[in-house]
Amino acid sequence: MNHYHSIKTIGLLLLVLLSFSCSSNLDFDQVNDFKLEPVFIANLTYFEIPANQFIENGMEQNIAFDTQEFDMFRDSFFRKNLRRADFFFEINNTINRSYSIDIILLDENDQPLYRVHFDVPAYSGTQKLVTRTEIFENATLDLLKRAKRMGFVITMGAGPALNANSPGSLKLRSSATAYLVVE
Repeated sequence: MNHYHSIKTIGLLLLVLLSFSCSSNLDFDQVNDFKLEPVFIANLTYFEIPANQFIENGMEQNIAFDTQEFDMFRDSFFRKNLRRADFFFEINNTINRSYSIDIILLDENDQPLYRVHFDVPAYSGTQKLVTRTEIFENATLDLLKRAKRMGFVITMGAGPALNANSPGSLKLRSSATAYLVVE
């Protein structure tokens, strides 16, 4: 009987202790203040053009790339929640000629929406990286969201003649950083 009395006493004691527990009011409206701000980083585009590719049939030629698909915003969730996008570009020229490079964002009818222009100096024996970050916010972000294709126009500046054996290359690397706000 003593064992039964001990269990009964412990049970009563636990019941009394639980009745004195702390609690607070729960605020279920906090879900309305929920906000995520994820950041995504991805490669954007890359090319490397050897000097001899600027020669066609023995003649120097400028290059215009076919446009590449650029429909980053086909996903409605991404398009709706994107608040800013940063495009980082790095150009390395090891050809003894200067270049101008235009990156053109085009809409679904191949109409230009936005242009990024670079003046790239000729290679003179030491590496000179040309870098830039284009920030898309507000009105420019709206243009970016309409972009469906990206085109490239590379124009060669004056300088020593190139031939099929000319050394060097023109290299572009780029990345995109997307800032989203999900509420």
